[in-house]
Amino acid sequence: MSKQTKYISNQADANGVIHWSDAENTTWRALVERQLDLLQGRACDEYLQGLELLGLTADVIPQLHDINTVLEKTTGWQVTQVPSLINFDKFFNLLANKQFPVATFIRSADEFDYLQEPDIFHEIFGHCPLLTNPAFAHFTHTYGKLGERASKEDRVYLARLYWFTIEFGLLKTPEGIRIYGGGILSSPGETIHALDTSACEHFIMQAIEALRTPYRIDIMQPLYYLLNSFDDLFAIAELDLMELVQQAKRLGLHEPRFPPKQSMAS
Repeated sequence: MSKQTKYISNQADANGVIHWSDAENTTWRALVERQLDLLQGRACDEYLQGLELLGLTADVIPQLHDINTVLEKTTGWQVTQVPSLINFDKFFNLLANKQFPVATFIRSADEFDYLQEPDIFHEIFGHCPLLTNPAFAHFTHTYGKLGERASKEDRVYLARLYWFTIEFGLLKTPEGIRIYGGGILSSPGETIHALDTSACEHFIMQAIEALRTPYRIDIMQPLYYLLNSFDDLFAIAELDLMELVQQAKRLGLHEPRFPPKQSMAS
């Protein structure tokens, strides 16, 4: 979260309104329409219900105060405008106070298909629908409170749990495996990769195993963890996660299922 970015968040006016350009709204529309087509039969019901509750459409980029009206009524959460990138102290503090950070910029045309840093499409379309779900909201709140107090080393372990749940989690349903992780829900490539290819593996979620599993942010994921239901996510939040972090340290990390990142040095 501390790396450099070329993006600058748009600022709201005195009434809390962000005046998005026609070009920005066009980008939003293209991203939403493409992803909605792909998510049919792939996104979990809880996400689709949240999408409907928030009234998200492809027409224009939503205003944060409209999102907040719904989140306040459903789970007591809010979204908060932040600069393009924030540090981990700020990130955890916001989650601990039921505020989800949203950088108010949208990707440029040359990064339309993939963007490493979270833009408003990723945050609003990918994550906010499930913030209307009590179990998802409770887990995210608990994660924020733990991360706020954790050491730098322990935060690295916690980040793995967040990655394999909030960002790249899958859900078992009677109709088949469905997506709930925002990193998949906002990515066309990851949506197909996670469900429709043999290039990855699925494992039932065990918190201790997720804490020990390395990941890379710049590749399609080689493995995903599945919940049996959203009750599992609530149950994980009720575990002594910091004790599990200590156990994970003692057990050590699993062997990475991906090659090391290539150095830029010549």
